[in-house]
Amino acid sequence: QVQLVESGGGLVQPGGSLRLSCAASGSIFSMYFMEWYRQAPGKQRELVATITSGGTTNYADSVKGRFTISRDNAKNTVYLQMTSLKPEDTAVYYCSVPILGSHYWGQGTQVTVSS
Repeated sequence: QVQLVESGGGLVQPGGSLRLSCAASGSIFSMYFMEWYRQAPGKQRELVATITSGGTTNYADSVKGRFTISRDNAKNTVYLQMTSLKPEDTAVYYCSVPILGSHYWGQGTQVTVSS
């Protein structure tokens, strides 16, 4: 079983930046395919970014060019650097790892973009 703990959310003004972190348990973190999702009030959970064990990244069109996903295997941590934030980025952000057909989730961290 994998445990995930997100941190780094908060309140930021439009145009601002935040960096989210997700610390994972397990000795084979470097092999995990990692994901960041978000869920805004009243909306379905949305896949935001992914990163493979080899470091290949992929992004939703809505965040491409503004968000960067990265990983530090020595720290068992995946990051989501968010820049040029917009009010529509307001959501609870979750990291996730799919393993053998199941998804493991963290508790989420709230990001609010507002002036």
